[in-house]
Amino acid sequence: MDGIDVVAADLRLDGETIELRPLGEGTLDYPADLREELLSALPPGDLDAEAFCRLDTLVGQSFADAARLGVHLADGEADFVASLGQTLYHWVEGGHALGTLQIGQPAWIAEATGLPVIADFRARDVAAEGHGAPLAGVLDALWLADDGAQGKPGPGAQVALNIGGIANITVVGGREPLAYDTGPGNALIDLAAQQRTGRAQDTDGALAASGSVRHDLLATLLDDGYYRLPAPKSTGKEHFNSSYLDRVLAGLRDPIGDGDLLATLTELTARTIADACRAEDASRVVVAGGGVHNPVLLAALRRHLDVPVLVSDDLGMPADSKEALLTALLGFLTWSGLPGNTPGTTGAAGPRVLGSITPGATGLRLPEPATTPPRRLIMRSAATN
Repeated sequence: MDGIDVVAADLRLDGETIELRPLGEGTLDYPADLREELLSALPPGDLDAEAFCRLDTLVGQSFADAARLGVHLADGEADFVASLGQTLYHWVEGGHALGTLQIGQPAWIAEATGLPVIADFRARDVAAEGHGAPLAGVLDALWLADDGAQGKPGPGAQVALNIGGIANITVVGGREPLAYDTGPGNALIDLAAQQRTGRAQDTDGALAASGSVRHDLLATLLDDGYYRLPAPKSTGKEHFNSSYLDRVLAGLRDPIGDGDLLATLTELTARTIADACRAEDASRVVVAGGGVHNPVLLAALRRHLDVPVLVSDDLGMPADSKEALLTALLGFLTWSGLPGNTPGTTGAAGPRVLGSITPGATGLRLPEPATTPPRRLIMRSAATN
């Protein structure tokens, strides 16, 4: 909830290959008061119908501003806008996803740009008995397949890792297609930084670097039942939130300083990610998301793994805009009449065309549905025509 990532991209389907060329990227900060309202709406906060309506509208208007920037990055020409939405709640019980809620009313985006808007991608996968997350599996499986990513290692599973608020992995080339949330990424780290220092994040891991891991706290954190659940599985800030952190800290016999707390939470993220990667026999781990900017976290991850750990930029995929590029891909697949989920990664009963479409200013004219499902994705440089 630190801002809205925007990317403009050109996508083309050539036989079984999708070619993706980024045209530009940017980030828009949420207005400070809106960000505070969003954070307050997360569990354990309460959200009544009036507040929900306000947030859905205000986030939609902020997304509309972001979409205007995206159209500008595309030199004023675009076919559609894809919006992943702002997650407020992910309803999971007994290891099954029962519902998911992303806000940001797409009508505001359509009104601002005149373009059709494809949004609400996760709900259809959940309705098909999937988790609706992580959807990154469809991008990673195409990108890391065959010759999609240069410099592919020898036999063995590749793991694409995204470290956002929640960390998730996609396993490519393993025993079966697989993707799942490993646990907290930056969520608890950011929360602790906000509570202890008033800053939204532990910039460059400076606080974590100043402290030492408290092994009694780490042991308690690692005992969370989520880590023992089988994949596919998903989680979010409805679980790893302020109440969770307060409850765990209340069980400590001795108080914990700021540096030690951040060091321990950073170690938790690295440890749980590494445990998942080892369990999947990873031969290489390719990292994207905001966590790549935390050198303490990356160092801890490399310490726990004995395989190469690369940043996705090394293979041509911009780490900071990967999730926005995923959203563009999901929109393109829906626009082309193709499924946007990978059942083996979300647990869905089968492939589904994802999302709902809000028409633009001139009605809705979809292209003829593609007849050949893609098997690979190749990144093209912005300079490539």
